[in-house]
Amino acid sequence: MANKPRTVLTYGTFDLFHVGHVRLLERLSALGDRLVVGCSSDEFNAIKGKTCVMPYEDRATILRACRFVDDVFPECSWDQKPLDVQRLEADIFAMGSDWTGKFDELSAYCEVVYLPRTDGVSTTKLKNIVVERSAAPKGASERRAARA
Repeated sequence: MANKPRTVLTYGTFDLFHVGHVRLLERLSALGDRLVVGCSSDEFNAIKGKTCVMPYEDRATILRACRFVDDVFPECSWDQKPLDVQRLEADIFAMGSDWTGKFDELSAYCEVVYLPRTDGVSTTKLKNIVVERSAAPKGASERRAARA
């Protein structure tokens, strides 16, 4: 009998998809044979107090196009994770290290892993850069680029 493929499950908002997301998804996919991503719905992000630049459908489409991701489904509540772990028969539940300890109770169902984030990049940081640059006096971004 062949071994069952190892399923890795993760969750996130994945707004303004960036290199930190790619690196995390690549490391997550290396943990198993199949990576499934729960992408936070717009409604769930509103409950969490998050405002996304990109709507759920766009974020999910980008995730589906990523070669490291095998499947994407909507994350609609905090409570769905244990059910998803069981439904998907996940072997590993993995998140970025900013969530360390928050999902340890899922170890009753599968292995729980927290991976380091990519230093220097985050969606919040990107949003702040866009706001800063859009508020800068005209020509300031060109002067900044010329100095770089």
